Amino acid sequence: MSVLNNSEVKHFLLIGIPGLEYAHTWISIPIFLMYLIAIMGNCIIIFVIKTESSLHEPMYYFLTMLAVSDMGLSFSSLPTMFRIFFLNAMGISPNACFAQEFFIHGFTVMESSVLLIMSLDRFLAIHNPLRYSSILTGGRVAKMGLMLAFRSTALVLPFPFTLRRLKYCQKNLLSHSYCLHQDVMKLACSDNKVNFIYGFFVALCTMLDFALIVVYYLLILKTVLSIASLAERLKALNTCVSHICAVLIFYVPIITLAAIHRFAKHKSPLIVILIADMFLLVPPLVNPIVYCIKTRQIREKVLGKMVNLCIR
Repeated sequence: MSVLNNSEVKHFLLIGIPGLEYAHTWISIPIFLMYLIAIMGNCIIIFVIKTESSLHEPMYYFLTMLAVSDMGLSFSSLPTMFRIFFLNAMGISPNACFAQEFFIHGFTVMESSVLLIMSLDRFLAIHNPLRYSSILTGGRVAKMGLMLAFRSTALVLPFPFTLRRLKYCQKNLLSHSYCLHQDVMKLACSDNKVNFIYGFFVALCTMLDFALIVVYYLLILKTVLSIASLAERLKALNTCVSHICAVLIFYVPIITLAAIHRFAKHKSPLIVILIADMFLLVPPLVNPIVYCIKTRQIREKVLGKMVNLCIR
């Protein structure tokens, strides 16, 4: 559906799963179960780290930041996903759309930044374990957290303002279940060159984070290979497994979508939408599960809290 005259668009239309509109109500059940588990899982991670003094260490502070960014992604996309799949309401006002894309992109940049800092944390813990605590003090970790929040906000703050200056007069059908900057700007009937250039710059910053993560892991691998004992090598690498999983879960959908948009000549809208939805649904859902399973300290504290709750 699109506006056929030259009057300005009053609302945008989001999209669910093409061809399965009749089943949206049923599809909403597993989707919102995923949201519920993701939100509860990240809340548990934050609560356990906050209440257990033994977990007041840099690694767990960074994990708290990751959980906050995951929750931000969940809450940013939840309103439109609920309206589409449960209420079958596709419309969204331009201002609400601009606000949503600000929060989605903001928490995306924040998660990318946190994953980068976590890779630095793993490098310092393995490369220089004796000075690890003196380098990453509580004050420095707090400053890093503030810097990450400032960076993510500052990078995406121009997005809603640059989108508001555009005119939307013919097309109003978006290609996802939520608003994204690159999706909205394509609907404009005025010059969107500034949006394109700045959007590319922000995407470049995110990919730079990924490149630096790869560099840190190459340095980690170099350090691990210099360790004489095989058992110590495996022990060192095992501390990185959870973070590697988080990196793959976050970046693989982003890189896959970029590759599809760039190289696929006949891309399936269904595949694109499923990957895009997976990008916002899977990391917040899987990250708490992976860290609970692979991090013994987190697992023991979570199980301990659950046992105490059941006893009461």
